[in-house]
Amino acid sequence: MENLEKHWYVIHTYSGYENKVKSNLESRVQSMGMEDRIFNVMVPTEDELELKNGKKRVVQRKVFPGYVLVEMVMTDDSWYVVRNTPGVTGFVGSTGAGSKPVPLLPHEVQAILKSMDANEPKSNVKYDVGEVVRLVEGPFADMVGTVEEVNPEHQKLKVLVSMFGRETPLEVEYQQVERLS
Repeated sequence: MENLEKHWYVIHTYSGYENKVKSNLESRVQSMGMEDRIFNVMVPTEDELELKNGKKRVVQRKVFPGYVLVEMVMTDDSWYVVRNTPGVTGFVGSTGAGSKPVPLLPHEVQAILKSMDANEPKSNVKYDVGEVVRLVEGPFADMVGTVEEVNPEHQKLKVLVSMFGRETPLEVEYQQVERLS
């Protein structure tokens, strides 16, 4: 099992215990002197825009609930420290008891790190074409319109509103509208 290269591994945890496992593992690394074998422990999260009662707020959402990433050199000792941390149920990618876990590929790690560095919070709100919404921000606030086009990648909508006796398309961001129930 001795391999002196450091790689990222995925460990499975009890759901909802990801942050607890992270702090437990970091404490164990310190107390057991494994700083030269276990380097980073990470719970991948992303910011998400949540609309509740007409108010916007940014919340952190776990990208992979039930999983924690660990950057480490895989040795018998480091494997033992991670595997026996309270809340850890095992390594992802190992085929059985005592078998060597499979590290993440470099491009997989880059994709996860890149998604965590994204500046803009993602919206958890989904809109459908034909849905009726009210504009809550901007010069057209309080106008009611119908969603004509949805662009989830940029979190924008094209909304048709009635102005001056005819339908006029407006491009707005998700947070500029609210659903009419």
